[in-house]
Amino acid sequence: MNSKISQAIGTRYSPVAILFGAEKPAAAIQFQEGRWGCIVSMLNAAAKGRTAVFDRKTHGCIGGGAGLGFGNTYLDFPGGIEYFLSKGNPAFCESEAGKNIVRNMPALRHGEAYKKNPAFAKSFADALPYYDVSAEYIIFKSLAELLPEEKPEVIVFLCTPDQISAMVTLANYGRDGGDNVIVPWGAGCHTIGIIPLNEGKSDNPRGVIGLTDITVRKQLDKDILSFSVPYKMFLEMESNVDESFLTRESWLDLKQRN
Repeated sequence: MNSKISQAIGTRYSPVAILFGAEKPAAAIQFQEGRWGCIVSMLNAAAKGRTAVFDRKTHGCIGGGAGLGFGNTYLDFPGGIEYFLSKGNPAFCESEAGKNIVRNMPALRHGEAYKKNPAFAKSFADALPYYDVSAEYIIFKSLAELLPEEKPEVIVFLCTPDQISAMVTLANYGRDGGDNVIVPWGAGCHTIGIIPLNEGKSDNPRGVIGLTDITVRKQLDKDILSFSVPYKMFLEMESNVDESFLTRESWLDLKQRN
């Protein structure tokens, strides 16, 4: 499937379709069970033409399980996710269980300092729109490789700042008001997974700017953010390309530097 949006804004990478599936695609890449991995690395691979697949045993990390939609996996976070995101949990790290875990997760001792205190971090974690997908697999694949019978849940664009500007403008083009895009704080996988999935439940879903997660930024080109939309919003935006500003001089001039 080709995207008018991608062609009009000149994306560096293919948009990525996120699908639910009952079967694992042939030749799909997948994390090994029990091994750590970051969802963003798989997003990068899909944007470059690979197909990636996840299940409840191969989502890479505890946060990845929650971000993809395999339920609230943070309930199993050692020492508490609220401490990891804020000031750390030194007392847990001195326990027998903690000593083993902190060797591979040193930030657990002092925390990531993304939230001022555990209470703020807990309020964030409690408010996430957890999703418990019923399908066996969650699949990332290039939109260009999407089969006619496949219906994705979310489409993710990897965009430069100029292209983000275009996406924000297009998202608001056929809508009332100017608040049809959100920039929520959260893990990278939240902003391409459960947050746009949750938007898809709305009659008027919003686009989601993401990959602002400092922890995963090093896996991305320095000028790239994500813009994710539920599939029905993607179709809406696609239908508006030809008559929109994307065919006008102001955008065409700006497009040249991307």
